[in-house]
Amino acid sequence: MASFDVDGKVALVTGGARGIGLETARALHRRGAGIAIVDLDADDARAAAAQLGDGAIGLAADVTDLAAMELVVEQVVEHFGGLDVVVANAGIAPRPATIRTLAPARFEQVIEVNVLGVYRTVLAALPHIAARQGHVVVTASIYAFSNGVLMAPYAVSKAGVEQFGRALRTELAHTGASASVAYFGHIRTAMTRDAFLEPLGERLKAASPRWLMAPIGPEAAAAAIVGGIERRAARIIAPRRWAPLSTLRGLINPLLDRRAGRHAQIQALVRDADRISSIANEPTGSPR
Repeated sequence: MASFDVDGKVALVTGGARGIGLETARALHRRGAGIAIVDLDADDARAAAAQLGDGAIGLAADVTDLAAMELVVEQVVEHFGGLDVVVANAGIAPRPATIRTLAPARFEQVIEVNVLGVYRTVLAALPHIAARQGHVVVTASIYAFSNGVLMAPYAVSKAGVEQFGRALRTELAHTGASASVAYFGHIRTAMTRDAFLEPLGERLKAASPRWLMAPIGPEAAAAAIVGGIERRAARIIAPRRWAPLSTLRGLINPLLDRRAGRHAQIQALVRDADRISSIANEPTGSPR
């Protein structure tokens, strides 16, 4: 598939007021793209757009509201004259908890935002993306192919986003448009900080191989996204150390699952998590 020059194109980025979303918007803007930053809070969205300067606007919308996302797309097209790129980045994560102690409403909220929010964002933009042979990025995670112990709703949501992105790429191929699935490891953002700040989160990180959990900054994640857009890449993985595990997941995952079920440190952590009330487990992360 031919490369994609973002200069002169128009990009919409959800969850764009901070973290990976803001840095992606900044990187695309530097390459000459018009930018629409979408966030749940209007003031935050406008302030983020003001950081970028001319050629950027900030709009408020909840990604779980299809009508709101359709209105945002209309506003972007009216302002810029079209829409070529969508980065469906908005998402939330619960603090670590077992499935039986996490409040059902919290579990379902993560699915609502992370899966249906991505779907509704993309659905609203698809007519323009297909007509202009554009590109879509959906933000998954290494949790799409890793054991989601204590992070089950997040892992479920990111596996769903992965499958959505794979199907979307195939369905767009005949139009000349394309799609990427972005898989991120530990990125230094407010969402990961809040999710792993408390003792359970720290212990969960400590139970994982240190070389895999070493974080990278949101700027590096954004650079990976923009590079993936320009290559029309099917997969964007950052940091790259996770790529072999993604490729070999069919062989490695059964072994890792077996290890997790027997690992004394992990099982002690799960037992402790089972004692914690679900009241403390509020989702954290980028506004929708």
